[in-house]
Amino acid sequence: MSASALSTLTAALLMVTGASAPQPVSVSARVETPAVYDDEAGGNADADDPAVWINPRDPGRSLVIGTLKEAGLDVYDLDGRRLQHIAAPAAPGEDAARGRFNNVDVVHGFELGGRMTDLALVSDRGRDRIRAYAIDPAAVAAGRPPLKDVTAANAAPVFSASETEVDDQRTAYGLAAFTDDDNAYVVVSRRSETRVRMLRLEDRGGRIGYKTEDTLDLPGSFTLPNGKSWTPCADPGDHAQVEGMTVDQERHVLYAAQEDVGLWRIDLDDEEFGRPRLIDRVREYGTPWTYDAEEEECVNDTSHDPGFGGEHLSADAEGATIYHAADGKGYLLASSQGDNTFAVYERQGRNAYLGSFAVTDSAATDGVQHSDGAAVVNVPLGRSFPKGLLVTHDGEAAPADGDREGTNFKFTRWDSVAGAFRQPLTVDTKSFDPRDPD
Repeated sequence: MSASALSTLTAALLMVTGASAPQPVSVSARVETPAVYDDEAGGNADADDPAVWINPRDPGRSLVIGTLKEAGLDVYDLDGRRLQHIAAPAAPGEDAARGRFNNVDVVHGFELGGRMTDLALVSDRGRDRIRAYAIDPAAVAAGRPPLKDVTAANAAPVFSASETEVDDQRTAYGLAAFTDDDNAYVVVSRRSETRVRMLRLEDRGGRIGYKTEDTLDLPGSFTLPNGKSWTPCADPGDHAQVEGMTVDQERHVLYAAQEDVGLWRIDLDDEEFGRPRLIDRVREYGTPWTYDAEEEECVNDTSHDPGFGGEHLSADAEGATIYHAADGKGYLLASSQGDNTFAVYERQGRNAYLGSFAVTDSAATDGVQHSDGAAVVNVPLGRSFPKGLLVTHDGEAAPADGDREGTNFKFTRWDSVAGAFRQPLTVDTKSFDPRDPD
């Protein structure tokens, strides 16, 4: 379902139920990246998910890495300037799907070929692989392209049993990376399915491969409090997929946003998935729906909403990210794509909801709409972001270029987000080091 349709349905739901819409606080981005365009002239570029690499030699020269789906990957400095473009892999055959980069995350300090190497890890939705790129601090200092492909040639499909099955495109989708002692892992979700899989990275002769550690299937249907069964909105033959995911590095907890359901909390115990717990539901949870074949979208029947949904997220639930602070404190952020806001939850305890914010227009940048991915870091990143950085995908970059719809990424100071709340959020730049999370 389109984001605009979701926003309309959310508004209608509030009118029917009489529930009051949350009042998010407003913040403004400091920097934005160049808009990209999902058309032939723009190379079919569609910005989606960001990650932040922290430069060990000069944090002010850290990088933001963003996926562009069919167009591949872009690398930016903290002023939003594009430093490098990496094309997605070409199709291996005439009738095969080409590479399509969906989500990205960063691992700092993986031993590869006998050297500690920082990695950008990407879910290649087109070819059902994890792509790995080594990040070179010396190249950053010298002004050279900093990312180099180090994916093993024998890296197998993540979910598909054959190359023919890859072309069915029930493939690697969302991605979150984490480390545990000397090992590194990625959790990957499957497009159009409820499945998530944990992979352990391997050094294969100086290149990155992976093997499966565990697999988890989240629910695809739910029993409502009134005893009725409900299946989330999806295209025919599809199921309630997960995309936005993040791992709490200290607590070893995975948060997974099932788009039309809500936010799951899943403990990671000895690199195995624990029992999932749904900590928040989207507003549309439990609402009956029909499928409009002509428009190819689901239509919620808000007049018969049973009222079992949550109050803080409008479908799709997306881009989850963790802000770490001392003593287990900090925040879980999640994109509420349907109403263009971000929900903030406590990181500790039972993840109590604290409030929401929106990234709105300013003299420097336009606001953020329909955001898919987000990444936050707590550490100082030079003079531009001395108290940490929040990067968000913007699904509606402005001003538009005629009829072309643009997307990009917005960079916002964390202290701007924290200070916008009536009871300010924590700003803690010292207690957690993303380069040494253990």
